[in-house]
Amino acid sequence: MKTLKTAADANIIPYDYDRSQVKPGIVHIGVGNFHRAHEEYYTNLLLADPSQQEWGICGVALLAGDEHLYHALKAQEQLYTLTVCGRDGADTAYEIGSLIQLIWGIKNPTAVVEAIASANTKIITLTITEGGYNIDKAHGEFILNNDHVQHDLKHPEEPTTVFGFVAAGLRKRMQAGHGPVTLLSCDNLQHNGNTARKAFTSFITAQDRELAVWVESNVTFPNSMVDRITPAVTPADIARLNQKNGTEDQAPVYCEDFIQWVIEDNFIAGRPEWEKVGVEFTHDVAAYENMKLSLLNASHTLLSYPAFLAGYRKVDDAMHDQRFVRYLEQFMNTDITPYVPASGNTDLDLYKRTLIERFGNRSVSDQLSRLCFDGVSKIPVYVMPNLIKMLHDKADLTRIAFFTATYRHYLKYRQDDCGEAFEVNDPWLTGEDHQLIASDDPIAFLALSPFKSTDLKTDSRFIPLYLQMAASVKEQGILNVIESITQ
Repeated sequence: MKTLKTAADANIIPYDYDRSQVKPGIVHIGVGNFHRAHEEYYTNLLLADPSQQEWGICGVALLAGDEHLYHALKAQEQLYTLTVCGRDGADTAYEIGSLIQLIWGIKNPTAVVEAIASANTKIITLTITEGGYNIDKAHGEFILNNDHVQHDLKHPEEPTTVFGFVAAGLRKRMQAGHGPVTLLSCDNLQHNGNTARKAFTSFITAQDRELAVWVESNVTFPNSMVDRITPAVTPADIARLNQKNGTEDQAPVYCEDFIQWVIEDNFIAGRPEWEKVGVEFTHDVAAYENMKLSLLNASHTLLSYPAFLAGYRKVDDAMHDQRFVRYLEQFMNTDITPYVPASGNTDLDLYKRTLIERFGNRSVSDQLSRLCFDGVSKIPVYVMPNLIKMLHDKADLTRIAFFTATYRHYLKYRQDDCGEAFEVNDPWLTGEDHQLIASDDPIAFLALSPFKSTDLKTDSRFIPLYLQMAASVKEQGILNVIESITQ
Protein backbone atom coordinates (compact mmCIF):
# COMPACT_ATOMS: atom_id res chain seq x y z
CA MET A 1 0.00 0.00 0.00
CA LYS A 2 1.33 3.43 -0.91
CA THR A 3 2.11 5.70 2.01
CA LEU A 4 3.43 8.76 0.18
CA LYS A 5 0.54 11.16 0.66
CA THR A 6 -0.56 13.11 -2.39
CA ALA A 7 -3.40 15.52 -2.99
CA ALA A 8 -6.07 14.61 -5.51
CA ASP A 9 -4.60 17.16 -7.93
CA ALA A 10 -0.95 16.39 -7.11
CA ASN A 11 1.44 17.53 -9.82
CA ILE A 12 3.63 14.40 -10.02
CA ILE A 13 4.27 11.61 -12.50
CA PRO A 14 3.65 8.29 -10.68
CA TYR A 15 5.85 5.24 -11.15
CA ASP A 16 4.49 2.87 -13.79
CA TYR A 17 4.91 -0.67 -12.43
CA ASP A 18 3.71 -3.02 -9.71
CA ARG A 19 6.30 -2.75 -6.94
CA SER A 20 5.19 -6.06 -5.45
CA GLN A 21 6.54 -7.78 -8.58
CA VAL A 22 9.96 -6.09 -8.44
CA LYS A 23 12.90 -8.02 -6.97
CA PRO A 24 15.94 -6.25 -5.50
CA GLY A 25 18.85 -7.19 -7.79
CA ILE A 26 20.99 -4.22 -6.69
CA VAL A 27 22.24 -3.37 -3.21
CA HIS A 28 23.14 0.29 -2.93
CA ILE A 29 25.24 1.66 -0.05
CA GLY A 30 24.76 5.37 0.66
CA VAL A 31 21.15 6.38 -0.03
CA GLY A 32 21.77 10.13 -0.22
CA ASN A 33 20.29 12.82 -2.43
CA PHE A 34 22.55 12.26 -5.42
CA HIS A 35 21.85 8.54 -5.55
CA ARG A 36 18.12 9.18 -5.31
CA ALA A 37 18.28 11.73 -8.15
CA HIS A 38 20.51 9.61 -10.38
CA GLU A 39 20.62 5.78 -10.14
CA GLU A 40 17.14 5.57 -8.61
CA TYR A 41 15.78 7.90 -11.31
CA TYR A 42 17.20 5.82 -14.17
CA THR A 43 16.08 2.58 -12.52
CA ASN A 44 12.61 3.96 -11.83
CA LEU A 45 12.19 4.59 -15.57
CA LEU A 46 13.58 1.16 -16.47
CA LEU A 47 11.29 -0.80 -14.14
CA ALA A 48 8.32 0.16 -16.32
CA ASP A 49 9.72 -2.46 -18.72
CA PRO A 50 8.28 -5.83 -17.56
CA SER A 51 11.48 -7.61 -18.63
CA GLN A 52 13.59 -5.56 -16.21
CA GLN A 53 11.80 -6.06 -12.92
CA GLU A 54 14.55 -8.10 -11.27
CA TRP A 55 16.55 -4.85 -10.90
CA GLY A 56 14.91 -3.12 -7.96
CA ILE A 57 17.22 -1.51 -5.41
CA CYS A 58 17.81 -2.46 -1.77
CA GLY A 59 19.25 0.61 -0.07
CA VAL A 60 21.70 0.44 2.82
CA ALA A 61 22.36 3.26 5.30
CA LEU A 62 25.47 2.77 7.43
CA LEU A 63 26.04 6.12 9.14
CA ALA A 64 24.51 7.46 12.34
CA GLY A 65 23.63 10.62 10.44
CA ASP A 66 21.38 8.58 8.15
CA GLU A 67 18.85 7.87 10.91
CA HIS A 68 16.44 10.70 10.08
CA LEU A 69 16.41 9.87 6.36
CA TYR A 70 16.00 6.18 7.09
CA HIS A 71 12.92 6.73 9.24
CA ALA A 72 11.45 9.26 6.81
CA LEU A 73 11.75 6.85 3.90
CA LYS A 74 10.55 3.81 5.87
CA ALA A 75 7.41 5.72 6.86
CA GLN A 76 6.69 6.09 3.13
CA GLU A 77 7.62 2.52 2.13
CA GLN A 78 10.75 3.99 0.50
CA LEU A 79 8.69 6.15 -1.88
CA TYR A 80 9.73 9.76 -2.44
CA THR A 81 9.41 12.57 -4.97
CA LEU A 82 12.13 13.85 -7.27
CA THR A 83 11.62 17.32 -8.74
CA VAL A 84 13.64 17.90 -11.90
CA CYS A 85 14.22 21.63 -12.34
CA GLY A 86 14.43 22.83 -15.92
CA ARG A 87 16.76 25.58 -17.05
CA ASP A 88 13.71 27.10 -18.75
CA GLY A 89 11.95 27.40 -15.38
CA ALA A 90 9.62 24.45 -15.97
CA ASP A 91 9.85 21.70 -13.33
CA THR A 92 8.72 18.07 -13.49
CA ALA A 93 8.12 15.95 -10.39
CA TYR A 94 8.36 12.15 -10.33
CA GLU A 95 7.23 9.62 -7.78
CA ILE A 96 10.19 7.25 -7.41
CA GLY A 97 9.41 3.63 -6.56
CA SER A 98 12.65 1.84 -7.41
CA LEU A 99 13.93 1.80 -3.80
CA ILE A 100 12.23 -1.48 -2.91
CA GLN A 101 13.90 -2.12 0.46
CA LEU A 102 15.92 -0.07 2.94
CA ILE A 103 18.20 -1.31 5.73
CA TRP A 104 19.81 0.69 8.51
CA GLY A 105 23.08 -1.11 9.13
CA ILE A 106 23.64 0.28 12.61
CA LYS A 107 20.46 -1.36 13.90
CA ASN A 108 20.39 -4.39 11.62
CA PRO A 109 23.90 -5.31 10.44
CA THR A 110 22.94 -8.92 9.75
CA ALA A 111 20.39 -7.81 7.16
CA VAL A 112 23.08 -5.85 5.30
CA VAL A 113 25.35 -8.90 5.12
CA GLU A 114 22.48 -11.10 3.97
CA ALA A 115 21.46 -8.63 1.26
CA ILE A 116 24.99 -8.56 -0.18
CA ALA A 117 25.18 -12.36 -0.01
CA SER A 118 21.75 -12.95 -1.57
CA ALA A 119 21.67 -14.94 -4.79
CA ASN A 120 19.29 -12.29 -6.18
CA THR A 121 21.92 -9.56 -5.76
CA LYS A 122 23.98 -9.13 -8.93
CA ILE A 123 25.33 -5.60 -8.39
CA ILE A 124 26.51 -3.61 -5.35
CA THR A 125 26.55 0.14 -6.05
CA LEU A 126 28.15 2.83 -3.91
CA THR A 127 27.90 6.54 -3.21
CA ILE A 128 30.19 6.96 -0.19
CA THR A 129 31.96 10.22 -1.28
CA GLU A 130 35.53 10.65 -2.43
CA GLY A 131 36.91 10.43 1.10
CA GLY A 132 34.91 7.31 1.90
CA TYR A 133 37.34 5.05 0.06
CA ASN A 134 39.97 5.67 2.76
CA ILE A 135 42.84 6.13 0.30
CA ASP A 136 46.02 7.98 1.30
CA LYS A 137 46.01 10.66 -1.39
CA ALA A 138 49.75 11.22 -1.24
CA HIS A 139 50.67 7.60 -1.95
CA GLY A 140 47.50 6.08 -3.39
CA GLU A 141 47.35 3.34 -0.78
CA PHE A 142 44.49 2.14 1.41
CA ILE A 143 44.87 3.37 5.00
CA LEU A 144 44.99 0.18 7.04
CA ASN A 145 45.83 1.86 10.36
CA ASN A 146 42.49 3.69 10.53
CA ASP A 147 40.90 2.79 13.90
CA HIS A 148 37.59 1.71 12.39
CA VAL A 149 39.33 -0.33 9.72
CA GLN A 150 41.47 -2.01 12.38
CA HIS A 151 38.35 -2.91 14.34
CA ASP A 152 36.79 -4.54 11.28
CA LEU A 153 39.99 -6.40 10.38
CA LYS A 154 40.10 -7.92 13.86
CA HIS A 155 36.35 -8.49 14.20
CA PRO A 156 35.05 -9.67 10.80
CA GLU A 157 31.72 -10.75 12.31
CA GLU A 158 31.07 -7.27 13.76
CA PRO A 159 31.49 -4.90 10.80
CA THR A 160 31.22 -1.14 11.24
CA THR A 161 32.74 0.21 8.00
CA VAL A 162 31.59 -0.18 4.42
CA PHE A 163 34.67 -2.36 3.86
CA GLY A 164 33.78 -4.65 6.74
CA PHE A 165 30.17 -5.00 5.63
CA VAL A 166 31.06 -5.74 2.01
CA ALA A 167 33.71 -8.27 3.06
CA ALA A 168 31.26 -10.01 5.40
CA GLY A 169 28.62 -10.13 2.68
CA LEU A 170 31.03 -11.43 0.06
CA ARG A 171 32.36 -14.07 2.46
CA LYS A 172 28.85 -15.35 3.09
CA ARG A 173 28.16 -15.21 -0.64
CA MET A 174 31.28 -17.26 -1.37
CA GLN A 175 30.42 -19.82 1.29
CA ALA A 176 26.84 -20.15 0.02
CA GLY A 177 27.94 -20.52 -3.60
CA HIS A 178 25.76 -17.62 -4.72
CA GLY A 179 28.07 -16.65 -7.54
CA PRO A 180 29.90 -13.54 -8.73
CA VAL A 181 28.84 -9.94 -8.27
CA THR A 182 29.74 -6.51 -9.65
CA LEU A 183 30.78 -3.64 -7.37
CA LEU A 184 30.00 -0.34 -9.12
CA SER A 185 31.16 3.00 -7.71
CA CYS A 186 28.88 5.94 -8.50
CA ASP A 187 31.09 8.55 -6.81
CA ASN A 188 32.60 11.62 -8.41
CA LEU A 189 36.23 10.65 -8.71
CA GLN A 190 38.41 9.73 -11.63
CA HIS A 191 38.75 6.00 -12.28
CA ASN A 192 36.26 5.35 -9.49
CA GLY A 193 36.11 1.63 -10.25
CA ASN A 194 39.89 1.34 -9.92
CA THR A 195 39.70 3.24 -6.64
CA ALA A 196 36.97 0.94 -5.36
CA ARG A 197 38.99 -2.12 -6.38
CA LYS A 198 42.06 -0.77 -4.57
CA ALA A 199 40.14 0.01 -1.38
CA PHE A 200 38.06 -3.16 -1.08
CA THR A 201 40.68 -5.64 -2.23
CA SER A 202 43.28 -4.08 0.08
CA PHE A 203 40.95 -4.47 3.03
CA ILE A 204 39.90 -8.00 2.09
CA THR A 205 43.48 -9.13 1.48
CA ALA A 206 44.44 -7.89 4.95
CA GLN A 207 41.47 -9.63 6.55
CA ASP A 208 40.86 -12.90 4.69
CA ARG A 209 43.26 -14.29 2.09
CA GLU A 210 40.84 -17.01 0.97
CA LEU A 211 38.16 -14.41 0.28
CA ALA A 212 40.71 -12.24 -1.54
CA VAL A 213 41.43 -15.09 -3.94
CA TRP A 214 37.70 -15.56 -4.57
CA VAL A 215 37.23 -11.82 -5.21
CA GLU A 216 39.96 -11.82 -7.87
CA SER A 217 37.84 -13.99 -10.16
CA ASN A 218 34.31 -13.28 -8.92
CA VAL A 219 34.01 -9.49 -8.51
CA THR A 220 34.34 -6.83 -11.22
CA PHE A 221 34.80 -3.09 -10.60
CA PRO A 222 33.67 -1.05 -13.65
CA ASN A 223 34.66 2.59 -13.89
CA SER A 224 31.78 5.02 -14.35
CA MET A 225 31.13 8.71 -14.85
CA VAL A 226 28.10 10.28 -13.17
CA ASP A 227 26.66 13.75 -13.55
CA ARG A 228 23.64 15.52 -12.15
CA ILE A 229 23.72 18.57 -9.88
CA THR A 230 21.71 17.68 -6.79
CA PRO A 231 21.62 20.24 -3.95
CA ALA A 232 21.22 19.59 -0.26
CA VAL A 233 17.57 19.71 0.84
CA THR A 234 16.75 22.11 3.67
CA PRO A 235 13.55 22.12 5.77
CA ALA A 236 12.44 25.14 3.75
CA ASP A 237 13.00 23.15 0.55
CA ILE A 238 10.85 20.30 1.89
CA ALA A 239 7.98 22.70 2.57
CA ARG A 240 8.42 24.41 -0.82
CA LEU A 241 8.54 21.18 -2.81
CA ASN A 242 5.53 19.68 -1.04
CA GLN A 243 3.47 22.81 -1.58
CA LYS A 244 4.46 22.95 -5.24
CA ASN A 245 3.82 19.26 -5.91
CA GLY A 246 0.75 18.70 -3.75
CA THR A 247 2.50 16.07 -1.61
CA GLU A 248 3.39 15.26 1.99
CA ASP A 249 6.87 13.86 1.40
CA GLN A 250 9.30 13.70 4.32
CA ALA A 251 12.27 13.02 2.05
CA PRO A 252 11.93 14.86 -1.27
CA VAL A 253 14.86 15.51 -3.59
CA TYR A 254 15.35 18.07 -6.32
CA CYS A 255 17.95 18.32 -9.06
CA GLU A 256 18.79 19.90 -12.39
CA ASP A 257 17.39 18.68 -15.69
CA PHE A 258 20.77 17.56 -17.07
CA ILE A 259 21.74 13.95 -16.37
CA GLN A 260 24.51 11.66 -17.59
CA TRP A 261 25.82 8.22 -16.66
CA VAL A 262 28.57 6.48 -18.62
CA ILE A 263 29.64 3.01 -17.45
CA GLU A 264 32.25 0.51 -18.56
CA ASP A 265 30.33 -2.57 -19.63
CA ASN A 266 32.06 -5.01 -17.27
CA PHE A 267 29.29 -6.70 -15.28
CA ILE A 268 30.23 -10.25 -14.30
CA ALA A 269 26.74 -11.30 -13.17
CA GLY A 270 24.52 -9.43 -15.62
CA ARG A 271 23.10 -5.92 -15.50
CA PRO A 272 19.97 -3.85 -16.10
CA GLU A 273 19.37 -2.61 -19.63
CA TRP A 274 19.86 0.96 -18.45
CA GLU A 275 20.74 1.97 -22.01
CA LYS A 276 16.98 1.86 -22.69
CA VAL A 277 16.56 4.94 -20.47
CA GLY A 278 19.62 6.94 -21.51
CA VAL A 279 22.66 5.41 -19.78
CA GLU A 280 25.68 5.03 -22.06
CA PHE A 281 27.85 1.92 -21.90
CA THR A 282 31.41 1.96 -23.19
CA HIS A 283 34.62 -0.05 -23.10
CA ASP A 284 36.61 2.92 -21.76
CA VAL A 285 35.10 5.68 -19.66
CA ALA A 286 38.36 7.63 -19.25
CA ALA A 287 37.68 10.34 -21.83
CA TYR A 288 34.18 11.00 -20.44
CA GLU A 289 35.30 11.21 -16.83
CA ASN A 290 38.29 13.38 -17.71
CA MET A 291 36.02 15.85 -19.49
CA LYS A 292 33.50 15.95 -16.67
CA LEU A 293 35.95 16.07 -13.76
CA SER A 294 38.21 18.61 -15.44
CA LEU A 295 35.43 20.94 -16.54
CA LEU A 296 32.35 20.52 -14.34
CA ASN A 297 33.87 19.40 -11.03
CA ALA A 298 36.99 21.53 -11.33
CA SER A 299 34.90 24.59 -12.24
CA HIS A 300 32.64 23.97 -9.25
CA THR A 301 35.72 23.81 -7.03
CA LEU A 302 37.29 26.92 -8.62
CA LEU A 303 34.02 28.77 -7.97
CA SER A 304 33.39 27.53 -4.43
CA TYR A 305 35.77 29.43 -2.12
CA PRO A 306 35.94 32.74 -4.03
CA ALA A 307 32.16 32.98 -4.37
CA PHE A 308 31.58 32.00 -0.73
CA LEU A 309 34.17 34.52 0.49
CA ALA A 310 32.53 37.20 -1.68
CA GLY A 311 29.37 36.72 0.39
CA TYR A 312 27.36 34.54 -1.95
CA ARG A 313 25.72 31.42 -0.56
CA LYS A 314 24.02 30.00 -3.67
CA VAL A 315 25.76 28.92 -6.87
CA ASP A 316 23.15 30.51 -9.13
CA ASP A 317 23.49 33.88 -7.38
CA ALA A 318 27.24 33.85 -7.94
CA MET A 319 26.74 32.83 -11.57
CA HIS A 320 24.54 35.85 -12.20
CA ASP A 321 27.57 37.98 -11.35
CA GLN A 322 29.39 38.31 -14.68
CA ARG A 323 32.76 38.50 -12.94
CA PHE A 324 32.40 34.87 -11.86
CA VAL A 325 31.07 33.86 -15.29
CA ARG A 326 34.16 35.36 -16.97
CA TYR A 327 36.41 33.70 -14.38
CA LEU A 328 35.00 30.23 -15.08
CA GLU A 329 34.85 30.74 -18.84
CA GLN A 330 38.52 31.73 -18.87
CA PHE A 331 39.39 28.77 -16.66
CA MET A 332 37.57 26.31 -18.91
CA ASN A 333 38.65 27.79 -22.25
CA THR A 334 42.23 28.84 -21.49
CA ASP A 335 43.39 26.59 -18.68
CA ILE A 336 41.57 23.29 -19.18
CA THR A 337 40.50 22.83 -22.82
CA PRO A 338 44.07 22.09 -24.02
CA TYR A 339 44.08 19.01 -21.77
CA VAL A 340 40.54 17.71 -22.35
CA PRO A 341 39.78 15.94 -25.62
CA ALA A 342 36.06 15.70 -26.33
CA SER A 343 34.60 12.26 -25.62
CA GLY A 344 32.54 10.39 -28.19
CA ASN A 345 30.50 12.81 -30.29
CA THR A 346 30.58 15.58 -27.67
CA ASP A 347 30.58 19.17 -28.90
CA LEU A 348 33.04 20.60 -26.36
CA ASP A 349 32.07 24.25 -26.88
CA LEU A 350 28.40 23.37 -26.38
CA TYR A 351 29.29 21.29 -23.32
CA LYS A 352 31.07 24.27 -21.74
CA ARG A 353 28.25 26.69 -22.55
CA THR A 354 25.78 24.23 -21.06
CA LEU A 355 27.83 24.09 -17.86
CA ILE A 356 27.51 27.85 -17.42
CA GLU A 357 23.74 27.55 -17.94
CA ARG A 358 23.53 24.67 -15.48
CA PHE A 359 25.46 26.54 -12.79
CA GLY A 360 23.15 29.53 -13.20
CA ASN A 361 19.91 27.50 -13.03
CA ARG A 362 17.75 29.48 -10.59
CA SER A 363 15.44 26.53 -9.96
CA VAL A 364 18.28 24.34 -8.66
CA SER A 365 20.01 27.00 -6.56
CA ASP A 366 22.78 24.77 -5.24
CA GLN A 367 24.54 25.57 -1.96
CA LEU A 368 28.08 26.94 -2.21
CA SER A 369 28.78 25.39 1.19
CA ARG A 370 28.26 21.98 -0.44
CA LEU A 371 30.92 22.82 -3.02
CA CYS A 372 33.29 24.04 -0.29
CA PHE A 373 32.91 20.80 1.68
CA ASP A 374 35.91 18.43 1.78
CA GLY A 375 38.38 20.32 -0.37
CA VAL A 376 41.10 17.93 0.79
CA SER A 377 39.42 15.15 -1.19
CA LYS A 378 38.27 17.22 -4.16
CA ILE A 379 41.34 19.27 -5.03
CA PRO A 380 43.68 16.30 -5.68
CA VAL A 381 41.11 14.80 -8.06
CA TYR A 382 39.61 17.83 -9.79
CA VAL A 383 42.40 20.43 -9.83
CA MET A 384 45.85 18.93 -9.37
CA PRO A 385 46.12 16.62 -12.43
CA ASN A 386 45.68 19.49 -14.88
CA LEU A 387 47.64 21.93 -12.73
CA ILE A 388 50.65 19.61 -12.98
CA LYS A 389 50.31 19.69 -16.78
CA MET A 390 49.98 23.48 -16.73
CA LEU A 391 53.16 23.81 -14.67
CA HIS A 392 55.02 21.56 -17.09
CA ASP A 393 53.78 23.52 -20.12
CA LYS A 394 54.49 26.92 -18.52
CA ALA A 395 50.84 27.89 -19.00
CA ASP A 396 49.05 30.88 -17.50
CA LEU A 397 48.69 30.23 -13.76
CA THR A 398 46.69 33.33 -12.82
CA ARG A 399 43.36 31.68 -12.02
CA ILE A 400 44.91 28.68 -10.25
CA ALA A 401 47.05 30.98 -8.10
CA PHE A 402 43.96 33.03 -7.24
CA PHE A 403 42.00 29.91 -6.35
CA THR A 404 44.81 28.59 -4.12
CA ALA A 405 44.98 31.91 -2.29
CA THR A 406 41.21 31.86 -1.71
CA TYR A 407 41.35 28.30 -0.35
CA ARG A 408 43.98 29.41 2.17
CA HIS A 409 41.95 32.51 3.07
CA TYR A 410 38.82 30.40 3.56
CA LEU A 411 40.56 27.91 5.85
CA LYS A 412 42.66 30.42 7.79
CA TYR A 413 40.45 33.46 8.40
CA ARG A 414 36.94 31.89 8.41
CA GLN A 415 35.21 35.18 7.67
CA ASP A 416 33.86 36.41 4.35
CA ASP A 417 34.26 39.87 2.85
CA CYS A 418 30.94 40.94 4.37
CA GLY A 419 32.28 40.21 7.86
CA GLU A 420 30.21 37.05 8.34
CA ALA A 421 31.98 34.25 10.22
CA PHE A 422 31.53 30.63 9.12
CA GLU A 423 32.51 27.11 10.12
CA VAL A 424 34.88 25.15 7.91
CA ASN A 425 33.75 21.63 7.00
CA ASP A 426 36.86 19.88 5.66
CA PRO A 427 36.87 16.61 7.63
CA TRP A 428 40.01 15.07 6.13
CA LEU A 429 42.38 17.87 7.15
CA THR A 430 45.23 16.37 9.19
CA GLY A 431 46.92 17.74 12.30
CA GLU A 432 49.84 18.82 10.12
CA ASP A 433 47.40 20.56 7.77
CA HIS A 434 45.98 22.61 10.64
CA GLN A 435 49.49 23.72 11.61
CA LEU A 436 50.20 24.82 8.04
CA ILE A 437 46.91 26.73 7.90
CA ALA A 438 47.73 28.51 11.15
CA SER A 439 51.13 29.65 9.84
CA ASP A 440 51.43 33.29 8.80
CA ASP A 441 53.71 32.22 5.95
CA PRO A 442 51.55 31.74 2.84
CA ILE A 443 54.19 29.50 1.27
CA ALA A 444 53.92 27.04 4.17
CA PHE A 445 50.29 26.49 3.13
CA LEU A 446 51.46 24.97 -0.17
CA ALA A 447 52.59 21.87 1.73
CA LEU A 448 48.92 21.15 2.59
CA SER A 449 47.91 17.54 1.92
CA PRO A 450 45.73 18.20 -1.18
CA PHE A 451 48.74 19.74 -2.97
CA LYS A 452 51.20 16.92 -2.26
CA SER A 453 51.16 15.51 -5.78
CA THR A 454 53.56 18.27 -6.81
CA ASP A 455 55.89 20.72 -5.05
CA LEU A 456 54.27 24.10 -5.57
CA LYS A 457 56.70 25.71 -3.12
CA THR A 458 59.58 25.45 -5.58
CA ASP A 459 57.83 26.64 -8.76
CA SER A 460 59.37 29.99 -9.66
CA ARG A 461 56.37 31.03 -11.78
CA PHE A 462 53.63 29.99 -9.39
CA ILE A 463 55.04 31.45 -6.15
CA PRO A 464 55.08 35.18 -7.09
CA LEU A 465 51.55 34.99 -8.51
CA TYR A 466 50.25 33.11 -5.49
CA LEU A 467 51.86 35.51 -2.98
CA GLN A 468 50.43 38.47 -4.89
CA MET A 469 46.97 36.89 -4.88
CA ALA A 470 47.12 36.01 -1.17
CA ALA A 471 47.99 39.60 -0.29
CA SER A 472 45.42 41.09 -2.68
CA VAL A 473 42.59 38.87 -1.47
CA LYS A 474 43.29 39.90 2.12
CA GLU A 475 43.74 43.60 1.41
CA GLN A 476 41.31 44.26 -1.45
CA GLY A 477 38.63 41.58 -1.14
CA ILE A 478 37.52 38.90 -3.56
CA LEU A 479 35.41 40.96 -5.94
CA ASN A 480 38.13 43.54 -6.58
CA VAL A 481 40.68 40.84 -7.29
CA ILE A 482 38.44 38.80 -9.55
CA GLU A 483 37.53 41.97 -11.44
CA SER A 484 41.19 42.68 -12.07
CA ILE A 485 42.12 39.17 -13.25
CA THR A 486 39.17 38.70 -15.62
CA GLN A 487 39.31 41.97 -17.54
